[in-house]
Amino acid sequence: ELMNPIFLPSPVDPKYAQQVVFEGIGVDVHGDGKQYNMDATVAYKQAALNAITYLGKIGYTREQAYLLLSAAPIESHVGAVVDSPNACVTLGIPTAIFDRDILPKPEGFTKHDFGQCAIRSDGVI
Repeated sequence: ELMNPIFLPSPVDPKYAQQVVFEGIGVDVHGDGKQYNMDATVAYKQAALNAITYLGKIGYTREQAYLLLSAAPIESHVGAVVDSPNACVTLGIPTAIFDRDILPKPEGFTKHDFGQCAIRSDGVI
């Protein structure tokens, strides 16, 4: 008896030539700094939080960044689970989904105002 779903991926892969890639390791650097031995889930969370922080630097609110990551065709890969104690996960956001350049510049970030199209359920803006 099968206990997990089986599926066929779409016959057409999205093709994105360029991505901004964020890395996370099994250390809760956005929290208490605890080392999680070979934990790819913690590593993925750290990669996602790094992406959210980056998107905030260019003008997206935290809520907008969460929505973007949940809807965008991001690619994530387990980079390593052999370098004990750290698992490494990458998360890539295609640059072509944006209507402006989001790449880092040597002179730093230009923060844009993207408005407030995402509002928290508790009404806090």
